[in-house]
Amino acid sequence: MKNVFYYNTKIGRIAIEENGTTITKLYFLNEGMEEEIIEKNETLLLKEAIKQINEYLDGKRTSFDLPLASDGTEFQKKVWNALKEIPCGETRSYGEIAKIIGNEKASRAVGMANNKNPILIIVPCHRVIGANGKLVGYAGGIGVKEYLLNLEKKHVRS
Repeated sequence: MKNVFYYNTKIGRIAIEENGTTITKLYFLNEGMEEEIIEKNETLLLKEAIKQINEYLDGKRTSFDLPLASDGTEFQKKVWNALKEIPCGETRSYGEIAKIIGNEKASRAVGMANNKNPILIIVPCHRVIGANGKLVGYAGGIGVKEYLLNLEKKHVRS
């Protein structure tokens, strides 16, 4: 059974979905995007997820302790697992992630997998930057990506 609930946060409106035992999606509801017409059900797991996200956004948390499951190819899952290993306050390039997963020529494919990350923030695709150090692409917008990275750097320094 799929449960979803919508939340207003410091960085915009988000949707969190779970399947009864694990978080399966977290995404931004961008302007003009309609909320799905499904029954909304705020479960205990969703309440715990938003609690942890708000703690993170308040600078009180640097990692998440939530059960996660996402659909994707084996390659995508490898990339998403590598993203979870990037420490809070640090970044990696697409090429560095490609090397970490054992396929150094796959930086473009890493970018595509990063783009398909279904559990934003918790699986920190915002920590992946271009080889030149520039911020590139993010589902919540570059401004949100920059905000999250600055939040993390500030929190790690304190």
